[in-house]
Amino acid sequence: MEKHRCGWCVGDSLYEAYHDEEWGVPVYDDDTLFEYLILETFQAGLSWITVLRKRENFRKAFDNFNYKTIASYNQAKIDALLQDAGIIRNKLKIKATITNAQAFMKIQDEFGSFSKYIWDFVNEKPILNKLENYKDAPANTPLSDTLSKDLKKRGFKFVGSTVVYAHMQATGMVNDHETSCFRYNEV
Repeated sequence: MEKHRCGWCVGDSLYEAYHDEEWGVPVYDDDTLFEYLILETFQAGLSWITVLRKRENFRKAFDNFNYKTIASYNQAKIDALLQDAGIIRNKLKIKATITNAQAFMKIQDEFGSFSKYIWDFVNEKPILNKLENYKDAPANTPLSDTLSKDLKKRGFKFVGSTVVYAHMQATGMVNDHETSCFRYNEV
């Protein structure tokens, strides 16, 4: 019997694998949280599948999303990234990645981990929504507005409320799987 999935991923094997294995699973690991945050910032204004198809290229180009390494990128590295056809070559987003790596580490210093900081916004427990259709999911919420403002105050770039909400969905802070999706109860 075919598993019922959220409608947004059906028909593309890469999308389905991402949906089945990653999307909405609570993430508490700083390295993974950083990777998702950077991928979400590059996705701003584009479709997620575009970023997902380039994910391995991003990993290679950005030193496997090692935020300590990224925080010290120089102009030569920025220039090399701007020439890398395997990623989204947006100068502002590349520079924001460096800024965000630096801000990420400041949060780690202040809170002990980025995970502790970000999960405090949902009282360390995923928000369980009850969507019958993925199209009913909001693009942002008052909570993502609050988190976005706090991240911006701390120096992050490209972290508008919609990007932040997508990050919350991807990292399981919010369960926006359709209630009929096989993953709804699993995550």
